[in-house]
Parts: sequence; structure tokens; C-alpha cells
Amino acid sequence: MYEHRHSRPIPAGRFILRIAGHAGLAFLLIGISLLIGIAGYMRTEQMTLLDAFLNAAMLLGGMGPVKTEGLSANGKLFAGLYALYAGLVFIAVMSIMLAPVVHRIMHRLHWEDREDDTP
Repeated sequence: MYEHRHSRPIPAGRFILRIAGHAGLAFLLIGISLLIGIAGYMRTEQMTLLDAFLNAAMLLGGMGPVKTEGLSANGKLFAGLYALYAGLVFIAVMSIMLAPVVHRIMHRLHWEDREDDTP
């Protein structure tokens, strides 16, 4: 997926495109996760679309749910499982976004400007 240690680091323009590709993947994951949260809140708590979006977005953002009182048992179970899932999504999104940056730093530190290992 990334260039080998013996190859030259990619130019800045291609690196920006790589970052954009990773950002697109991260936004796709966030969007799918948000849809899962909205559907779950609408199904378990019969929330409106806007209320379900608000609760799901707040959990994905790490702030916690807005509505916590008066939830049904199914709603509490969904909210707890979705909160655990949202934490994993946060870690995954950060990993997706940091991977090309960390690789580029490591590649620049270890890149050898030789074609072979002979002195």
C-alpha cells in the first residue's frame, strides 16, 4: 500500500492525495456509524430523526448521550453497546488518519538513497 523503504518518498502532491483518500475512508466510517446510531435510537426509543441524530452524534463525538433519563431497557442496552462501538470507531478513525503521516515520518527517517546495500 505504501512505498518500500528503498524507494524515494512520494512527492507532496501525491501525499496530499493519500491523506484525502484516508480522510474519505474515515468520513465513510463515521457516516455509516452515525446511520447505525440513528437507526438504533429510532427503533429502540422511537425518537425523531433529529433527536436520534443528536444522541448518536454526541456519542460518536465522545460527549455522551443527550437523553439518559426515561430510556427503556432496550434503549439502555443499545446506548451502552453503541457507546462501546463509538469508542472503537474513534480509535479506528484516528488510526486511519495518522497512518500515512506516521509512515511518511518513519520513511524519511529510514530511507536509504542507495539502490543496493553494497558500499
